[in-house]
Amino acid sequence: MTKKKTILVVDDDASIRESFEKILKRTGYEVLTAENGEEALDIIRQQSVDLVLSDLRMPKMGGLKLLKASKTLSPEIEVILMTAFGDVDAAVEAMQDGAYHFIQKPLKRSVILMTIARALEKRTLVLENQSYRRLLKAEFHFGNIIGESLAMRGLIAKIQQVAPSGASILILGESGTGKEIIANALHTASSQADKPLIKVSCAALPETLMESELFGYEKGAFTGANGRKLGRFELANDGTIFLDEIGDMPTHLQVKLLRVLQEGEFERLGATKSVRVNVRLISATNKDLVEEVQEGRFRQDLFYRLNVITLEIPPLRNRREDILLLANHFLDKYNQKYNKSIQGVSREAISSLETHNWPGNVRELESAIEQAVILSQSNLINLTDLPETSRQDKITSQSSITIPLGSPMKKIEEQVISETLKMTKGNKELAAKLLGISSRTIYRKLN
Repeated sequence: MTKKKTILVVDDDASIRESFEKILKRTGYEVLTAENGEEALDIIRQQSVDLVLSDLRMPKMGGLKLLKASKTLSPEIEVILMTAFGDVDAAVEAMQDGAYHFIQKPLKRSVILMTIARALEKRTLVLENQSYRRLLKAEFHFGNIIGESLAMRGLIAKIQQVAPSGASILILGESGTGKEIIANALHTASSQADKPLIKVSCAALPETLMESELFGYEKGAFTGANGRKLGRFELANDGTIFLDEIGDMPTHLQVKLLRVLQEGEFERLGATKSVRVNVRLISATNKDLVEEVQEGRFRQDLFYRLNVITLEIPPLRNRREDILLLANHFLDKYNQKYNKSIQGVSREAISSLETHNWPGNVRELESAIEQAVILSQSNLINLTDLPETSRQDKITSQSSITIPLGSPMKKIEEQVISETLKMTKGNKELAAKLLGISSRTIYRKLN
């Protein structure tokens, strides 16, 4: 059974305390009472309280001091303050100090109950977000790779299996999926973890500089070469070199790279002697290298040398169950960067994040959360804090289906699962969440 929420009513008027106690108990809440702020704090110290409903003006300790003290003792506790008409300045101060709401007397029963329900829903959401962040740190985190989806669990397991091997690894994935993070994890889990990890973006280096950057040069090799320079391969000796966007490497350099992989040696520009190196190569691309080979833009023999083991990172739209974990990770990161204390993401914002198509993948999600943290003026990220682009492009499909009366249950099940899969664009894990069943059940029904 769901545990009843506990509400602490604080007022120096005994009749008001008794009245609220009756109303709230009848509604299904556990109710505690106190006649001033000091007594209320003693109760908060001794037992769990979900929400405080307090008068503003009381002897010994008023509502504002109680608000600040209770938030210090239990930051997730929600506080609703009640006061007579005219205390506008006090209302503003209370909201700035973290009060959920400020209600003026005379009090209406329906308004109080609705405000309490919304405050408790917010508290539940905050606690859920905190739980996700704890899970993130405890279970779904390997080498800064974040994910609980089946696809990411499988990828992490494969990384753990192949990292110690020393074999060349090709990482495939769309832009923004986190190929560099995978490379970091592979190096960290390898036997070369204490050796250098040198990273090179082939797309960022001009073609005229790429050879000298990768393989170095001797003094006098060209105008301006005033001394010897070691290339990235030499700097990575006995360690790992990560060549990002390797599909952009010029064809004439692909020959030299192939020689390094096959023979473990190369010459610096302007040199007559070969340099031997022992380097583990990890490469990555968002291009289709098979197509590049067919079009003559990438050497087939080099492709086979790079492609000893392939790791493919799924796009974010195919692992939507990881979005909330990632959002909370970025929330913690940017809370710290911008000195904010946002506690979570609202349900409406979560829904928007989980239904956006994310063409920019994890990089786009991180940017969206950073913007939301900067713009948010509450302790939750709301839908309006997110970029407009992530509030559009929702999963589009019909939101209802028509089922004729008398249809067999098996046929109804098939139709509901089929239409839900259409809505989620084939994502079985997300469809299972929407239907309230396990993904295993969907696989069984489909079979």
